[in-house]
Amino acid sequence: MPASILRRSALLLAAFVALAASGCQRTLFAYANRGMAPPDAQAVFVSAPQLRLDVYRPAASDVSPAPVVVFFHGGSWRTGRPEDYRFVGRRLADAGALVVVADYRKAPLPTFPGFMADAASAVRWARDHARSYGGDPARVYVLGHSAGAQIAGLLATDGRYLKAEGLAPRDLAGAIGLAGPYDFVIDRSLAPVFGDPALWPRAQALAFVDGDEPPFLLVHGREDRVVETRDSVDLAERVRATGGEATLVLIDGGHIAPLAGVLDRRRAPEVMPAILRFLRLPDASGAD
Repeated sequence: MPASILRRSALLLAAFVALAASGCQRTLFAYANRGMAPPDAQAVFVSAPQLRLDVYRPAASDVSPAPVVVFFHGGSWRTGRPEDYRFVGRRLADAGALVVVADYRKAPLPTFPGFMADAASAVRWARDHARSYGGDPARVYVLGHSAGAQIAGLLATDGRYLKAEGLAPRDLAGAIGLAGPYDFVIDRSLAPVFGDPALWPRAQALAFVDGDEPPFLLVHGREDRVVETRDSVDLAERVRATGGEATLVLIDGGHIAPLAGVLDRRRAPEVMPAILRFLRLPDASGAD
């Protein structure tokens, strides 16, 4: 790769990490998405409230039809838009996946368990439309970062949400969590998100592991100060203890590190190879 491109990529990555630490989200995503082609299609998948998803078609690959990845973004269940995560859609689509980046209800709208119903609807849409975009409806994975990983993890453990869409957790090919909370404290700051305290125990993916889960890939930064690394460790151990399959990848860095690894391998070189292995896609970079 030419030195000029390497320097530009390194500067982009450094800016991404610095802006993530500073909390300047809009500028962060503007940097991350520079040069990324827009989604190949968009669709409204929930009519009230109107929610949209972005579709990224898979690049040419030996794996056809392509695995389908439904991505749920982070943002403390309060912020975030599908267009902010264009870089996730493009990176995975370039690797050969059909990617659906889905929106969901956020505070101050009525949220939990409403956003779980939205997530299940996105999975249903992805299965129903996968073939139209080159995807395999029998190989649908859920992926999320931070709050989005909580959503993905709960979809894969508590069957009530997918059941409402005529599906079950075992209908998923797998679940991928990046820096996700799966057994966390709902304090005063999160009370507006999770509503009735009687429902708070239902937000914890760890509580619903019973041996009927799809395989898990859990990636977490060892220095995460937003979500305890223990959340991913405990979920992996619980899934394995009930006879399931869970791959745990602990990496250097904090809360944003797994997402930065999707943007640029040099930030967290373990992330994309682990995801591609989990999706059973070849790694064109030649990484192990």
